[in-house]
Amino acid sequence: MPHATSYSKEQSKSAPLFSNLTDYMSQESSNVIAITGAGTGIGKSCVDLFLENNYKVALLGRRKEVLERVADNRRKTLVIPCDVSDAAAVSEAFNRIEDQWGRLDVLFNNAGMVIPASTIDELSLEKWNSMIDVNLTGAFLCARESFRIMRRQTPQGGRIINNGSISAHVPRPGSVAYTSTKHAITGLTRTLSLDGRAFNIACGQIDIGNALTDMTAGIAKGVPQANRSVLAEPTMEVSHVASSVLHMAQLPLDANVQFMTVMATAMPYIGRG
Repeated sequence: MPHATSYSKEQSKSAPLFSNLTDYMSQESSNVIAITGAGTGIGKSCVDLFLENNYKVALLGRRKEVLERVADNRRKTLVIPCDVSDAAAVSEAFNRIEDQWGRLDVLFNNAGMVIPASTIDELSLEKWNSMIDVNLTGAFLCARESFRIMRRQTPQGGRIINNGSISAHVPRPGSVAYTSTKHAITGLTRTLSLDGRAFNIACGQIDIGNALTDMTAGIAKGVPQANRSVLAEPTMEVSHVASSVLHMAQLPLDANVQFMTVMATAMPYIGRG
């Protein structure tokens, strides 16, 4: 019987060489992850790290040109311009993932937006609705499509990871809309965890504090505090968030990180206010 690493000449012309059959099978059966908000910041960092770890990565975001720069023509990427608040667009996006790769193993529900700080009496209904549409309804729509695929695929199951925030626990001043959406994400996470048990679908939440991205650059310069002062806050490299998401994603489906907080060590969260 030939050794497991023996390949025909025809195979060697069309496939890369691997040191053993395990490596070959791993290459062919890499897991599929969808990352929303994949064009910048935390999403971009996760795309890079998951590709390094042999995942097939679907990049979802509003701006095609930004997603294409992140994908950089790398193998195992699928660029899908998508407004996560648009139900039809989200359904089409996840249909494309299923058509391309036949399954979905992980969703990182990462897309989100922020608006300038204001007290509730200064917040327009339009800005409130836009925040709800992206941060909450967008997460719901992507989770719904992912759950649908994971429930019916063979083998059944998968993992949904929601991007919460320190604001899922305690607010910043003037953040009524953002904080409301992040508290709601916690409810979404808990319910998906419960409903997913019957279908081998795990759901966890990563609550992030002061990861340094373009969106949070102002934190290092100074942000309002509970005592009405304005102080610069410590930040951390966004790569630490990506490695934390990878850890959650790589667990077997009989184990789950229900909630993880990853934050700049000295940021004013413990003791905030």
